[in-house]
Amino acid sequence: MTMVSSKDIEWPTVSGGPIEYSEYSMTESPYAGGCAWIDGEWMPLDRASVPVRDFGFTRSDSTYTVASVWHGYVLRLDDHLTRFLDGCEYLQFSIGITRDELKSLALECVSRSQLRECYLEILVTRGWPAVPGDRRIENARNRLHVLAMPYQWVFSPEEQINGISVTVPRTVRRSPLNAVNPQVKNFQWGDLTQGLLAAAAAGERSAILLDGEGRVAEGPGFNVCIVENGSLVAPIRNSLPGITLSTVFAIAGKQGIASMQEDIAIERLLRADEVMATTTAGGVTPVIGIDGRAVGDGSPGPVTRLLQKEFWRMVGEKSEFTESVRY
Repeated sequence: MTMVSSKDIEWPTVSGGPIEYSEYSMTESPYAGGCAWIDGEWMPLDRASVPVRDFGFTRSDSTYTVASVWHGYVLRLDDHLTRFLDGCEYLQFSIGITRDELKSLALECVSRSQLRECYLEILVTRGWPAVPGDRRIENARNRLHVLAMPYQWVFSPEEQINGISVTVPRTVRRSPLNAVNPQVKNFQWGDLTQGLLAAAAAGERSAILLDGEGRVAEGPGFNVCIVENGSLVAPIRNSLPGITLSTVFAIAGKQGIASMQEDIAIERLLRADEVMATTTAGGVTPVIGIDGRAVGDGSPGPVTRLLQKEFWRMVGEKSEFTESVRY
């Protein structure tokens, strides 16, 4: 059996910065370094898969949530479960177990993986009907997946310290509200993928998409937040209710910084004092350039820096937002 070292799955960090991995070792186990529970069966992460017949694969018919584990603490797991189960109700999924059972499964999955820094994903797919050739969605048996894997990064630890530049594509817009409900986390990434391709073509790191009326929506895998006259402002429509964003708002409140959600036009985004991306897979990442124009003075701003430092301090210790994993 091949042993997994925690050092083999760590990304480079900036010395002295707020993002630092734990120092620990893993014991020999088939689940060490990655664990999955699918349809009642435990397995190593590299055995986890979605069958090609599953409507979750062929139609992106699924919903999910991802919680972070940092230094052995899960961030806002109950809030993630609420959002996930609300999505299941909206899409008419049945996961076959209770909320408490799901929470216990999620924590056990992390524990079996032995990962102190972990990406905890809970996913349900539509599945497929038992009778060959049957395409009726109501006959599909839904499939629940719980996955614990090494921490995934939308923006690397180094990018979070140094900041990123993005583009705002003018030919790609976020899917309209009456087509895809942004309140339900989903894999229908057609518009977001086009945004990423536009960013790559422009030589930028990522993209911020507008909605059909030209207002700021969100980016591929992250919420957008601006700093304006010392306050935080995030889009109010056509974006996922991000749990990292709400955590940042809570941290801001403790620092005496006001926060609100409003419509944000492109012009308001471009003249913001600071811009940041918030996401489970990237914490609080400064956006220092948009379409070749500097945000502020072109370096991470003081409000973003403060919130970033407090965020990474809080997620890695016992707090009102975290709970520890028993390994």
